[in-house]
Amino acid sequence: MVRIGYTMMTEQTGPRELVRDVVAAERAGFDFSVTSDHYFPWLREQGHAPYAWAVLGAAAQATERIGLMTYVTCPTTRYHPAVVAQKAATLQILAEGRFRLGLGSGENLNEHVVGAGWPAAHVRLEMLDEAVEIIGALFDGGNVNHHGTHFDVENARLWDLPENRVPIGVAVSGPASCALAGRRADLVIATEAKSALLDDFDRKGGAGKPRVGQLPVCYDPDRGAAVARAHAQFRWSVGGWKVNSELPGPASFAQATDLVREEDIASAIPCGQDVDTFVDAVRAYSDAGFTEIALVQVGGEHQQSFISWAEKTLLPALREL
Repeated sequence: MVRIGYTMMTEQTGPRELVRDVVAAERAGFDFSVTSDHYFPWLREQGHAPYAWAVLGAAAQATERIGLMTYVTCPTTRYHPAVVAQKAATLQILAEGRFRLGLGSGENLNEHVVGAGWPAAHVRLEMLDEAVEIIGALFDGGNVNHHGTHFDVENARLWDLPENRVPIGVAVSGPASCALAGRRADLVIATEAKSALLDDFDRKGGAGKPRVGQLPVCYDPDRGAAVARAHAQFRWSVGGWKVNSELPGPASFAQATDLVREEDIASAIPCGQDVDTFVDAVRAYSDAGFTEIALVQVGGEHQQSFISWAEKTLLPALREL
């Protein structure tokens, strides 16, 4: 059975509300949750960007069953990989084994704030590979010294290691990242329902490992309102990864999506309350081979109504997949 998740999207909701919403999602029966890790929202209309790791710590204490996961953290620029390893280990203890560490090569949108520049895509992938190696070594225990191409680690050790090792997921978008994930990750992450990505992951060592996708949706009894909200807050999503990883701020995303129409968004994101439309969108991920799909409800102020509808209508329908 496909597992259905709930997304705590930090770009559209404040920290207290994020915790409130994941508590409600747990009660509603979602199988797991994921959390974005941003310094900026994609668009000014979204309006938020709290520190994801503080939110996750609070969520770990406020919930009992639901899985937690970063979707995703960049461990190369804004954070040093040794610090990411410490954060993840501590969170796994707080969550009592429910946490998974999702990692990716990042976006200029969030990483530029430390003034280190934004490397070319192939360099970012090299940095991610080295970062995952460091994090894994620290999860193994003992002292770690590392002097690599991109990172140095001097006599580091995690003094509080969880009983259950933190699983590492790697986000993929093409053959090179699939090879990295197949070699180093315990699970794979993707935001497009492309079976080719999963096939590449399998060929590079990922066969049998979980594969986690993410799907934006916009529930509202008024479909017109849902389409308008999805256009206002989520039109950035049609830009594609090569564009989205390079733009430096919300103003850039606004300009880049100036010609995106509401009908473009309506064809890409399930909007309204027709449950069959939502089920069909999830089925595309399931048919592609994803074992877990995290839903993103567009609109920070519309989480509670979505969760209530999902509990009564959407989740029962998805259980039949």
